[in-house]
Amino acid sequence: MIKWRQENQLLDNKYRNYGMHYTNPKITPAEKHHVDFGIAINQPIANNIYGVINKTIPQLRCAKARDIGSRYHNQAIIYLLEKWLPNSGEKLGDFPPIFHYVNVGTSVKPEQMITDVYLPLLEK
Repeated sequence: MIKWRQENQLLDNKYRNYGMHYTNPKITPAEKHHVDFGIAINQPIANNIYGVINKTIPQLRCAKARDIGSRYHNQAIIYLLEKWLPNSGEKLGDFPPIFHYVNVGTSVKPEQMITDVYLPLLEK
């Protein structure tokens, strides 16, 4: 993804960065872990050698929590799944959690990383 972004001059921080995690990397073997990484752009993506394609995150009803710190130890998803959801009366929707990586880049220290986590919920 980084190489594709470099080649297409899409490294500017004006492009929001997302991850949709279909499996939990803490309990899923690396070879079976499935995550889609993407950026928010309003243009078609040409065929490319990297397999980067256009996808759209559907409009969803979500719970949101913010994590500040290393993305390898995200506490927001743990809070949403283990504390908030069981006490909320809500049910999980049929879409993976969405991670919005608010600040990215080599100059961002792990303790300064900001990640907003959106937990899709069933429509009421």
